[in-house]
Amino acid sequence: MYSQKDADRVRALAEKVAAIAQEPRMRAIKRRWADVNALRKPDRAPVWCRPVGCWKEIIPEAMLACTEPWLRRLEYRFLQTIHKRDIGDDEPVEDFASASAVFKREPANTWGVDIGRHRSHEEGGAWGYDPPIKAADDLDKLRIPSFSYCEEETMENKARMEYLLGDILPVRTTASPMLGATLGTAAADLRGLEQMMMDMIAEPDTMHRLMSHLRDATLTALDQLEATGLITPNNHGPMTCSDFIGEDSDDKLTGKNLWCLANSQEFDQVSPAMWEEFCLQYQKPIFERFGLVGYGCCENLTHKLDGVLSIPNLRIIVSSAWTDLGAVLEAAGKDYCIMWRQKASDVVFPNDQSKIRDDLMNGAKQLQGHAYQIVLRELETLSGHPNRLHEWTRHAIEAAEKYA
Repeated sequence: MYSQKDADRVRALAEKVAAIAQEPRMRAIKRRWADVNALRKPDRAPVWCRPVGCWKEIIPEAMLACTEPWLRRLEYRFLQTIHKRDIGDDEPVEDFASASAVFKREPANTWGVDIGRHRSHEEGGAWGYDPPIKAADDLDKLRIPSFSYCEEETMENKARMEYLLGDILPVRTTASPMLGATLGTAAADLRGLEQMMMDMIAEPDTMHRLMSHLRDATLTALDQLEATGLITPNNHGPMTCSDFIGEDSDDKLTGKNLWCLANSQEFDQVSPAMWEEFCLQYQKPIFERFGLVGYGCCENLTHKLDGVLSIPNLRIIVSSAWTDLGAVLEAAGKDYCIMWRQKASDVVFPNDQSKIRDDLMNGAKQLQGHAYQIVLRELETLSGHPNRLHEWTRHAIEAAEKYA
């Protein structure tokens, strides 16, 4: 049980979040995202940053007052939303609170084998793979996970949220796919990244078998979710804030009413042909089940754009800092929304902001006339520049307005 002091703290923060959600600017933000993702001309390109690892510098543990774990998580989430309002980017904020539907996963470790990690003993240090699939025969240990809906737990969670926040933020139960279409992440966890590279050359049958398993598991999980009739739209957040996907009807939603975001980062260093053979062909059947697809992350897609354009239901192409923006523009034309990703190190480390401003202006000039977003993610530090995200946002909005 939590204390009244903790409850009052969270409710006070929730009131601030609710006020942000009702600001007139929020309507403009959501319209901006919806327009660009529908390939309509927005007033300007939306601008969004995701602090990720920087949050430990922005909101350190010492700032949190709640002691009960659930309330502490809510406190942290609300503080993040309030800080993003201060940064001033196009963060869509909803006027409701989400209570996630609860599903029992069998086996509990998802794949029937335990994923290992070699951990660093240093703060912020890297980890290494310790994969459970050491040899091809170990693939026999893999399971297709099943997901069963837990109605009682779901209703309890919703009731708990409503009791605390229902008069401030209406509570909605939400349900989204349990497994994603970025199959390479799970493949690397199970087999190891270096071994995956070797398998594609030395043991291709092993690699095909692994990717087939991951594809089938993802499709099975989607079947199970659709069967519950609990799917809720996922067109509310940044990057994919959009019009409702599909036709609005009283029928239960399916994957065809959802966005699917995926990438191929683990296959960055392989040829386009190998990427299509060992990754993309296994992702495509998943993409066919969704209404709209966004593809890419930090990988270099410069020489893989023909394959990207073959993706069913593709709407967003990610042009990372390592992808040739000119090549993306030539390939995509006006038929897709381009998510132009910034290089985090080029943003947070310089003391002089002139290059940051120039890069944003030059890129936005190239993108003028296309549907595009300006996105900064994968940040791990502000490198002693506590206002850098505020400054970057200001420069990015200036560029977006100039080249709307």
